[in-house]
Amino acid sequence: MNNLRYSKNHEWIRLEQNEKNKAYIGISTFAKKELGDIVYLDVENSIIGKEIKEGKVFGTIEAVKTVSDLFMPVSGYIIEINKELLSKPELLNKNSWIIRIKMLDIKEYNKLMSLEEYKKYTTII
Repeated sequence: MNNLRYSKNHEWIRLEQNEKNKAYIGISTFAKKELGDIVYLDVENSIIGKEIKEGKVFGTIEAVKTVSDLFMPVSGYIIEINKELLSKPELLNKNSWIIRIKMLDIKEYNKLMSLEEYKKYTTII
């Protein structure tokens, strides 16, 4: 089962295997290619334990080409930030997660795009 879903803002979300209401969030390969080399990640520690609604900004990412907001693909409580990325943002150029969350509503996750749907979406934008 592929439990990876994508948002229109180019974030991905992956459910944890044994806990279906917990998930990891990162940015898609498409987004990384569009951004170029990532040089800085700004996700404040103050968001840990906070609820952030779907579509709201949880941080920013700076790349050689531009600065971009990071949006929550689903509503949830922030459990953890991948602290390694704060000192080594270039690791995001690989497939690293940015935050770990506890989702509030699985229906939001189910509405996100599958990989096939996301590939079609990125060819039309």
